[in-house]
Amino acid sequence: MMLKIKDLHASVEGKEILKGLNLDVKAGEIHAIMGPNGAGKSTLANIVAGKEEYEVTGGEILLEGEDIDELAAEERAHNGVFLSFQYPVEIPGVTVTNFMKTAINETRKAQGLEEMPAKDMLKKIREKSELLEIDRKFLSRSLNEGFSGGEKKRNEIFQMAMMEPKLAILDETDSGLDIDALRIVANGVNKLKSPENAIVVITHYQRLLDYIVPDFVHVLYDGKIVKSGTKELALELEEKGYDWIKEEINA
Repeated sequence: MMLKIKDLHASVEGKEILKGLNLDVKAGEIHAIMGPNGAGKSTLANIVAGKEEYEVTGGEILLEGEDIDELAAEERAHNGVFLSFQYPVEIPGVTVTNFMKTAINETRKAQGLEEMPAKDMLKKIREKSELLEIDRKFLSRSLNEGFSGGEKKRNEIFQMAMMEPKLAILDETDSGLDIDALRIVANGVNKLKSPENAIVVITHYQRLLDYIVPDFVHVLYDGKIVKSGTKELALELEEKGYDWIKEEINA
């Protein structure tokens, strides 16, 4: 099992957000997590990634069978957890390429490996940028500075391609994207899916799932996953909204 979450309880600033959440994600699978605002979707993403402002008050998070609760965000990243950001930071003066070189070599260092030789790094950058149809000029720009929403998201998918994480969590990657940018991002995710990795897509809208076809769709509601199914469940949510889920729970 790539990711196993058992009876997870978590709070932010003393307010309980996750209330006994369970989730199993196997390698080779794409899982979509949907739910209304305030249900706990981003909290879940940030907790798995190890963000400090979130307090786990109960339950377990296992990555390939290992409990990662005590690991800092950086250690989790070195162990293969990747989290995309809803609002990526700008780093003036640091190019996309240099940022990636540093990130990869920091991870290698943490794993006791030598820095990646320059020619191997260039080859990897070339391969991944071609795979994702990224213009070479894009790679020499300052990270996220003056990037459109679509460019920021494409850059994130490029980072994911370069880091080759075991578990990628894409948190609201579709927010604010036009249809072309959405297609590019989804195309990148589909190309990066492999039997060795797992992808969790957190989304508010069904439209992303027209392009990234998930193996499973889960509904997160009031801090728990209350319903799971296939892509058809996402279509049902689009049609009926989330109120019918509430009615079903209260029935």
